[in-house]
Amino acid sequence: METPKRRALGRGLEDLFNNEPMEYNKMESKILEETPKENIIELNLADLRANPYQPRKVFDEKALQELASSIKEHGVFQPIIAKKSIKGYEIIAGERRVKASKLAGLKTIPAIVRDFTDNEMMEIALLENLQRENLNAIEEAEAYKNLLTTLDITQEKLAERIGKSRSYITNMIGLLNLPIEVQKLLENKQITMSHARVLSKIEDDEKIKELANRILAENLNVRDIEEISKDKEIKKSNEIKFKKLENNNEYKYIEDELCEKLGTKVKIKNNKMEINFSNVNDLNRILEIMKIHF
Repeated sequence: METPKRRALGRGLEDLFNNEPMEYNKMESKILEETPKENIIELNLADLRANPYQPRKVFDEKALQELASSIKEHGVFQPIIAKKSIKGYEIIAGERRVKASKLAGLKTIPAIVRDFTDNEMMEIALLENLQRENLNAIEEAEAYKNLLTTLDITQEKLAERIGKSRSYITNMIGLLNLPIEVQKLLENKQITMSHARVLSKIEDDEKIKELANRILAENLNVRDIEEISKDKEIKKSNEIKFKKLENNNEYKYIEDELCEKLGTKVKIKNNKMEINFSNVNDLNRILEIMKIHF
């Protein structure tokens, strides 16, 4: 008869999180806790290939070298998570550890083999990058779009699963409507997310490119662009209005307004306000919206 711990190894993402917002670190720690030491095996690095749903295209070479130095000296502290494929294994979590281990000259790496579905692998790849690796805005937007299409879920449902607000998902996906030239400016950090969000509401591509060039040439801030975009001659994309749900919480309307403004979950309870963020970049984004500078 199987032990509860062994049965737990077959649990999917839904069971691991019990409908709570999914956290990548929590997923890894739960899988590690539920896996008996004898089930952690050594896999040949040559047999591993990247998660096909990995949204990150570029890895920080300096950070990889630093991790490789650490691995060379101390070894790999935490096993990767992999899935058996037709030929070898696909990396579910831990691609940086695999790349760094190769740089360190290792031949094998400790691993836990799990049987996740393709849809779950896509979610895990997105979670790892959102909560650990910091995707650039366009990579993040493309990952959301792919998830919505593949999982066939609404923006609201996706927002619940990853702990973001629905408006944040909507705004991010809206960035993909920007002309490619302007997307590149955002990827290269020549314009900010706040700039790009305002530009993405404009319908005319030529006007978007014109304003993007003005941001660079005239060093325009977000408020400048907001004022310019108010011109009645600049046609805006239609915005969809969502009806707020009724709730007995006396601060619910404030929570909703802050969620819309900050693009993240906000809770007010017992005279305390809690603002969620997934990583340092996300915190900086929120501080930028709140006009807090250090």
